[in-house]
Amino acid sequence: MSLYPPPPLVDAEVFARLPDHFRRAGRRSNWADVNKRGETLHSFLEGPAFDSAGNLWLVDIPWGRIFRLSPEREFTLMAEYDGEPNGLAFHPDGRLFIADYKNGIMAMDTATGRIEPVLERTHGERFKGVNDLVFSADGDLYFTDQGQTGLHDPTGRLFRLSGDGRLTCLFDTLPSPNGLVPNLGETAIYVAVTRANAIWRVPLAADGTTSKVGLFIQISGGLSGPDGLAMDAEGGLWVAHAGNGCVWGFDRLGVPKCRIMSPQGLFTTNIAFGGADGKTLFITESESGTILTATLPVAGKPLFGSAKI
Repeated sequence: MSLYPPPPLVDAEVFARLPDHFRRAGRRSNWADVNKRGETLHSFLEGPAFDSAGNLWLVDIPWGRIFRLSPEREFTLMAEYDGEPNGLAFHPDGRLFIADYKNGIMAMDTATGRIEPVLERTHGERFKGVNDLVFSADGDLYFTDQGQTGLHDPTGRLFRLSGDGRLTCLFDTLPSPNGLVPNLGETAIYVAVTRANAIWRVPLAADGTTSKVGLFIQISGGLSGPDGLAMDAEGGLWVAHAGNGCVWGFDRLGVPKCRIMSPQGLFTTNIAFGGADGKTLFITESESGTILTATLPVAGKPLFGSAKI
């Protein structure tokens, strides 16, 4: 039950569609066999991240591909490798960091397309299946380790990889952790907990630890749950609701203020602010292989390592 009135609806528009020659129709992949019950996926676009030139970078999870989408709406295949890339984040040194469900944390040289491992294991063990990642302002890398966790197995993890290479597991009781984003002051980090259909708020202490983790927003409905997150310049939180065909906008207190509706497909999975004034929200709709956009009254929070927006 919500104590707030329904927020106004905003219709998203199709910005670009993955061209047919990049679509792999009728083929099965290992990732889809496990995560999509054997569906034959032409693609599954996620992980939008802008570079300093205004290009939007995207992953195609089941086929191990990374695309670049230009402001002129042209797709270029930048890398294809033996992996399952899921989330993307730029570092100021130009490298594109990748949360790879199969391989761990990777990094790509965007000039050459070369991809190398950054962190493949913890304590000698493989990760469950890393999902998304984000840099803090001081260069620490936070990432979620989701795997096949859920309400039946609430052992998903939130990690921090500090700039000096120290890896810390902040906690390991998450039922399917997914997208994540720090608040404006970076005193807390929000995590989409997909199978719980919720957003958790994770306080960050000065010594790098956490305590008093709490439920920030409880969502309902849909065929999946909250996926990608983004923060606006006023502290508002934007949530891609995969399986419900929409993106929710909340203010800094968690009050719903907007619901952006997909014109096609239900799997609105990830979001990123971009555009000339930073007020355009770019949305991956993975089911149809399209990028949607919606114009908002507020700009996004500038990201560490990304274009100034």
